[in-house]
Amino acid sequence: MALPRFLNFASRALAIDLGTANTVVYLAGRGIVISEPSVVAMETHNGVRRVRAVGAGAKLMMGKTPDSINTIRPLRNGVIADLEVAEQMIKYFVEKAQGGRSRFSRGVEIVLCVPSGSTSVERRAIRDAASHAGASQVWLIDEPMAAAIGAGLPVTEPIGSMIVDIGGGTTEVGVISLRGLAYSQSARVGGDKMDEAITSYVRRNYNLLIGEATAERVKHEIGTVKAPPEGTGLIAHVRGRDVARGVPTEISLNQAEIAEALAEPVARIVHVVRVALERCQPEIAADIIDEGITMSGGGSLLRDIATLLADETGLPVKIAENPMSCVALGAGSALEDPDYRGALHPV
Repeated sequence: MALPRFLNFASRALAIDLGTANTVVYLAGRGIVISEPSVVAMETHNGVRRVRAVGAGAKLMMGKTPDSINTIRPLRNGVIADLEVAEQMIKYFVEKAQGGRSRFSRGVEIVLCVPSGSTSVERRAIRDAASHAGASQVWLIDEPMAAAIGAGLPVTEPIGSMIVDIGGGTTEVGVISLRGLAYSQSARVGGDKMDEAITSYVRRNYNLLIGEATAERVKHEIGTVKAPPEGTGLIAHVRGRDVARGVPTEISLNQAEIAEALAEPVARIVHVVRVALERCQPEIAADIIDEGITMSGGGSLLRDIATLLADETGLPVKIAENPMSCVALGAGSALEDPDYRGALHPV
């Protein structure tokens, strides 16, 4: 494979972790320059759609827009669900990372992170979105590999290591050795499923409708996988619309309730990890006993999830130093460091 031309365009090369919940952009030579929600607000005026806001500004509008404005998350389960909006989002982030549209007259080279279980059609959609947004060359890297590089695991050595990356749309489990994935599994469960589980729990038990942003806030404030002793733990106040009476209502939720709500998606994550361990080659399994499991992604910050995974597997579990940025940092290292460049795939 011909070497990428990144060295010729180092100042313009980008690595993008295009996540379901958040997009993180790495600019060659500078590091991470953007970390914003993967949300686009589209406004329709006289039959013409245009971008109203992208990222943090668009997320603030979710659930609060008039009929003429729609807030859209163009990625679902780690892959593109709305190609047109995804193109607009990528274009916005690329221009913002480079300091504006007029700075460069030629296309930019981009490394994009993709779920290991994504299909060829889904990968082509990601490539097309980046190309239509102005990329001159697009490379893909599997998310487990990027996360492992970003977490500082010895991916170039003959040592088996395991990474569990819990994102907004998917959980990626990868077993890495000698610059390759010895095993990978992508499960479509992550932060979004946790938010949905909280929303369903509140409606089922309190007859209260809450929005996506409220469920996410509750998860961040008091989310946990282990119920604290009775009478202890944090409380979150939640406002929504009473289904029966149709009026705004406020309730209080405790951590034991959130642990109950999150039990099903968390159990699916644990199952995926256990399956990966069962399918490891014996020598790699022996290395993982010593090296343990490394967690990354926003889902790894859920209270006690690392402890639960350690209890379920009997292995040491640690959270990467920069869990939210691991994938983008790893993709950036693949972009800049020849030792990792073999992880990139042309499309």
